[in-house]
Amino acid sequence: MPLAKERNLQLLDYDISDNRYRELKYFCRQYKEKQKILRSITELSSPQFQVTRGDAISDKTAKIATKRAQLTDDIKIIEQAALEADGELYAYLLKNVTDGVAYEYLDIPVSRAGFYALRRRFFYLLDKRR
Repeated sequence: MPLAKERNLQLLDYDISDNRYRELKYFCRQYKEKQKILRSITELSSPQFQVTRGDAISDKTAKIATKRAQLTDDIKIIEQAALEADGELYAYLLKNVTDGVAYEYLDIPVSRAGFYALRRRFFYLLDKRR
């Protein structure tokens, strides 16, 4: 499925700058990558304490748990913003913001203008959460 050349959304009405929009957009584009990494971290190993620098002690299990928690939170933030934007159309919205699938390829039951209004609302909600 070809990806259309994307233009930046104008979100100044939502007090979101172009740079902040791009940050949120690329945060969403990492969605699949975050899911893949989360799936790969399947088991927590027993703690292995190692002296790394001076008195600093690292705990592999704690690091893995922290990473899992961060990935889970990031995924949840994206999904919740999409659900809050529109509970019925959130799957289409996720496909667009996470995979970059253009409106024309989504076969979504809403007008183009309606979809882009929904997309702007999504980024507004995501900005509030993040």
